[in-house]
Formats: sequence, C-alpha cells, structure tokens
Amino acid sequence: MTARSEAVVIGASAGALEALSAILPSLPAGFRLPVMVVVHVPADKRSVLAELFQNKCQIEVREADDKEPVVGGTVYFAPPDYHLLVEMDRTLSLSSDEPVLFSRPSIDVLFESAADAYGAALIAIVLTGANQDGAQGLCAVAALGGIALVQDPDEAFASAMPEAAINLCPDARIMSLHAIAAYLREV
Repeated sequence: MTARSEAVVIGASAGALEALSAILPSLPAGFRLPVMVVVHVPADKRSVLAELFQNKCQIEVREADDKEPVVGGTVYFAPPDYHLLVEMDRTLSLSSDEPVLFSRPSIDVLFESAADAYGAALIAIVLTGANQDGAQGLCAVAALGGIALVQDPDEAFASAMPEAAINLCPDARIMSLHAIAAYLREV
C-alpha cells in the first residue's frame, strides 16, 4: 500500500457486473481517488452500468465525457463503442479509433494512457473476462512502477483475462475480489 496512489483503472469483461459489485459499492464515501472503468459492452447497446452502480455506491458514478477533468471520489465508466483515455493533463478523452483485440472500449488503451499520465501513482486492476484485453496495459502500468492487481482466476467468472494478465505480467499481485476491495479501501 502506498499513500502516493492517485488513480485507479479497472478492466473487466464477461462476469464484470458481479466482480465490480464486490468492489465499487465497498468504496467509502470519502474515497479520494478517481476510478476509471472499461467493461466490454456491445457497441449497439446503451450502457446502464453508471446508473446501476450509482444506486449501489457511496461515491459518484457516471459515464465518462470527452474532455472531462478527472476528479477524485468518482467512478467513470467508458461509454459503449468509445475508447476511454486519460490525457497528460488528467482529463478524459473518448476515441472511436479502431478496436483493440476486437474491443472498443479497450482495457489496454485505458491502462496505457493512464500509465502515461499517472506513472507509479496508478493502481491497475484486471478482473474477469474471456479474452486477453488488459494484459498489455497491466504490463505498461507495472513497467512505470504502478501497482498491478489481478483477480484470482480461480474465482473469476471467466478466467482467460486474469490468466493472460498474470502470464504477461508475472509481478502482478493475484487477489480475491474481497482482498482487492479491502486494498482499495486502505489506499
């Protein structure tokens, strides 16, 4: 644990709702860090994730807007069919660039841009999912001294994404959802 952490990024796919429900509602009302989340959702569907979690969480939850400044104590969900990036001035940016690993939004795109903006002050978390998105981005975070956490594949709804992250980023800490939630509450 470190007092220098300034932001959290989370990536999830298949099984995301259950995994995020174990983490986000446990964050206390005074949680100081911004949390940016990419969940793979169909491009042609309106996402209800922000609305759903706003009703469950003690901190503000919303869908990210282009050029919005990143504010602590807020969860930002990437909108469907847009990559979510963090700019060097710590504003959010939305992009309709090509999908990465068949995904837009891409976890890797968020993690890599946030790593550039926050460096060692970033906590990155890869949760359940059925592809490899997030593994490269997690390595980028770890390479810059950030904290890399991965949901225990044995408890994940879909283990492919956490397993890919662990294989590519062996320094990542493998944790249960309960342990991840507890870790964040102590940051």
